[in-house]
Amino acid sequence: MTFDDPYYHLHDEDYAAPFAKVRAVHADMIAMGGRKRIPLSGTWRFTTDLFDEGLRQKWYRDPPDTPADWRIPRDYEDAAADLVPVPSCWTVQKPEWRYFEGSGWYVRHFSFPPAHHGERVFLRVGAANYQAIVFLNGIFLASHRGGSTPFFIDVTAHLQPGDNRLMIAVDNRRRPERVPMHHCDWFNHGGLYREVDLVVVPAVFIKDIVVTLVPDGSFGTIAAHVEISEALDSAVDLAIPELGIAARIPVTAGRGTLRLAARPELWSPATPRLYEVEARLGGDVVRERIGFREIKVRGHEILLNGQPLYLRGICVHEDDAELGKATTEADLRRRFTHVRELGANFVRLAHYPHHERAAELADELGILLWEEIPVYWAIDFANPGTYADAENQLLEMIRRDRNRASVIIWGVGNENADTDARYAFMSRLAHAARGADPTRLISAACLINRQTFCIEDRLAADLDVIGLNEYFGWYEPDMTGLERLIENSRPGKPVVISECGADAEAGHIGAPGALFSEEHQVDVFRRQLQILARADYVQGFCPWIMYDFQTERRHTRHQRGWNRKGLIAGDKATKKRAFHFLAEHYRSLNR
Repeated sequence: MTFDDPYYHLHDEDYAAPFAKVRAVHADMIAMGGRKRIPLSGTWRFTTDLFDEGLRQKWYRDPPDTPADWRIPRDYEDAAADLVPVPSCWTVQKPEWRYFEGSGWYVRHFSFPPAHHGERVFLRVGAANYQAIVFLNGIFLASHRGGSTPFFIDVTAHLQPGDNRLMIAVDNRRRPERVPMHHCDWFNHGGLYREVDLVVVPAVFIKDIVVTLVPDGSFGTIAAHVEISEALDSAVDLAIPELGIAARIPVTAGRGTLRLAARPELWSPATPRLYEVEARLGGDVVRERIGFREIKVRGHEILLNGQPLYLRGICVHEDDAELGKATTEADLRRRFTHVRELGANFVRLAHYPHHERAAELADELGILLWEEIPVYWAIDFANPGTYADAENQLLEMIRRDRNRASVIIWGVGNENADTDARYAFMSRLAHAARGADPTRLISAACLINRQTFCIEDRLAADLDVIGLNEYFGWYEPDMTGLERLIENSRPGKPVVISECGADAEAGHIGAPGALFSEEHQVDVFRRQLQILARADYVQGFCPWIMYDFQTERRHTRHQRGWNRKGLIAGDKATKKRAFHFLAEHYRSLNR
């Protein structure tokens, strides 16, 4: 059997191997602040591909002509594909696609004017769940793993005058070696669900810039780190006009660092001050709006700008009944309006990196954030490939958002059993996060030690803040368990209740003990807060969750495919009684 055999693809089980050899990773990312984007969002052609025939039969090699011009029959045709919007999730486009898990092929034709001599052109995909394989004009360029972080591919050499055919195969299958694994508790949407753009830059350009307050307690030094696209000796001009800063950062072998004396007005929820920061390398300019603040821990306290901070929080998912996992500006602004109405100063963006606009808005509005990657439940901790995937997602998230003052915590995992393999995996992630960004806190949402019944996890030694997920009053109805836990625990560092709560169907009325009633949800929060008030090491309360969200694990008459622990129903408008109860509690803390 040869590769010319028309039946070869039927028996080729290594068909996907070539596309794993070139991956877009965190090191390929480009600073996007203020850069001009050429949007490729809009209407694309889309075809479902349950059996991966597109890779097996190499659909990307076939010219986009019609059957009238074919010499031999094919199983795919550009013009016959469905029209879908990008960004969007295919799971909300047609009823028959709602539960589709497999590959979906996106095709977009576009014209690109000839680039000026020496310019480079990159494709930026904001997010594709879960794996994306990219082809341009019949040529495989790269693949990417991870459903919630952006990736970049240099397409300069493959653009042609006139029409260009971009094909992206997106695979949303749940698999045990992926991050998250096949067993999770939110809806598995698929598709190109964030923006797709072309980015034009000079031949040598600013690849990365990080500007931050040095966390030494003096609040008087700013550090700037730059990376340029080539390992050259050069210089990048840095300007922060409102601070009177105009400095040159010397660059050696493509990298440079500079420290400057400065006294910025510190960013905080009360005063979310942002400064215009500009970096220039020849004709290349990157602009960011950056806030300067210091976050650290002291004993069991969390300190923001040297002052004790209590995190009045709420968790949110990136989920919408109509949009799926896609996000709009209106949806984000509604979310933060509800955060403000709740009296919260802190949001846990669960359980994966959310749209980058979330952190930009949080910067402007003065809302603190926990961002995390989906190292969720029983990840394949012993698999080196799974670790590489998780670390890359973590570093892509950090590289994207480390200029955002609102982000104070990087989360490296959620609800993992404390095994040797898990400890090795997640302690490495914590070390990688700290190496990439030493200016923020590292946490994970941990479980309690069921043998000693206390807040105790080997990973705690590698964390700055211990996140604690506990559902006393719900999955464990006896609230005396929480009392025992608080009495038995001496964690020696801050603890944030990263999840707690109870399901309640909006409008379902019953006695406090009636499951799924609004009264019972309020009662669980009331008793939780009374007990947690006895623990001085608990420095934050972040219940699960702002809105009801879709998940196929739940099928009672009250759930019907939804997790009903939201303070607001899935319509994102109907506030349950627990919303008002928690809002009053948060207001009392802020008086």
